[in-house]
Amino acid sequence: MSSPDLAGTGDPLRALLRDVHLLAPDQLSAVVAAHGRRLGAREIVIYLVDYEQVLLQPLRGEGVPPRQELSVEGSLAGRAFRQVEVVWSPAHSRTRRLWVPLLDGVERLGVVEIVVDTATATVEDEMRALVGLVAELVVVNDNYTDIFAQLRRRRTMSLAAEIQWDLLPPLTFASDRVVISGALEPAYDIGGDTFDYAVNGPTVDLMVLDAVGHGLPAAVLASTAVGAYRHARREMRDLPDVAAAVNDVIAGEFSGSRFATAAIARLHLDTGQLRWVNAGHPHPLIVRDGGLLVPGPCKPHPPLGLQLRKPDVCETQLRPGDRVILYTDGIVEARSPAGEFFGEERLADFVHRASAAGDPAPETVRRLMRHVLAHQADHLQDDASIIVLEWRTGDERRLEP
Repeated sequence: MSSPDLAGTGDPLRALLRDVHLLAPDQLSAVVAAHGRRLGAREIVIYLVDYEQVLLQPLRGEGVPPRQELSVEGSLAGRAFRQVEVVWSPAHSRTRRLWVPLLDGVERLGVVEIVVDTATATVEDEMRALVGLVAELVVVNDNYTDIFAQLRRRRTMSLAAEIQWDLLPPLTFASDRVVISGALEPAYDIGGDTFDYAVNGPTVDLMVLDAVGHGLPAAVLASTAVGAYRHARREMRDLPDVAAAVNDVIAGEFSGSRFATAAIARLHLDTGQLRWVNAGHPHPLIVRDGGLLVPGPCKPHPPLGLQLRKPDVCETQLRPGDRVILYTDGIVEARSPAGEFFGEERLADFVHRASAAGDPAPETVRRLMRHVLAHQADHLQDDASIIVLEWRTGDERRLEP
């Protein structure tokens, strides 16, 4: 690898932008480390979180000091990731180490470790700016390489899971009006479960879907359903027509024994009106003021692929701060070794307690999925997927999503 050209440049961040213009993805960590030294950093190491969000994996490169993987639960790096805040090492050594969350918006990609001689607010601000730029470079380069995807996997991923992960939107989105965070498990073997969303001006569209079966056949059905859903959504169709379009594609392209349950929802951000179609799926849950609400009445319809007419639309009025949970039955039907279901009450209680503790939505969902897995002794009998949505008025001015 040729060394980055650092001569004759003033602003290190502008110099970095110039040098990465034609940069191969495998050179990113080395070039970031070199430019970081111009800002006064002794060492810089990029860590990406794995698919299960359990470990932080170092991105190696020429001139980058060797590092081992770090636990999300038991390290300073993990604390920076979990709490989405800069974490400094204790001040008892000649140099200081800070861990900065690597964020694409509010989507947590990992953390960046930075070793400096002095710990000041100015240093922290400069390093935050550098890490913000690094996050954008990771996202952009991820479209051109397998290096980051390979680093993030801890074991072999099934073909079905590969398809599903590539189909997903970012796991987290946040604005002053809405926060959306989702997850899939088992990360390396997911088959028929998936979700999708889109934020389009004053509306948010969401879908959680559970395709019948397992493995590759279920993944193919789910990917077809998501494609049909996005096409109908982008044609600006109303919810019954969106559901009908997905139903017709599944019925036309797959045999009569193949179908998918789904919750297809639309939230109007200005009013808090939530509308949805229930296609043989678990009903949405609302966590409000610490309590569990089941909106209704709502007529369920057959799964997508088996419907004979357009479904009816259900609706409810949200209040500011409400958290809406769309999920597949693998969440609430996760069964402990003693035979106890995880259940709706435990699900809602976990989301409420996490919110009360100040956990941001992405961390709430991450911890929830670990909790579901632990309840089932780390072995899910069925795929499990979830979206947690929080509606806001825009007046909360909270610092964390």
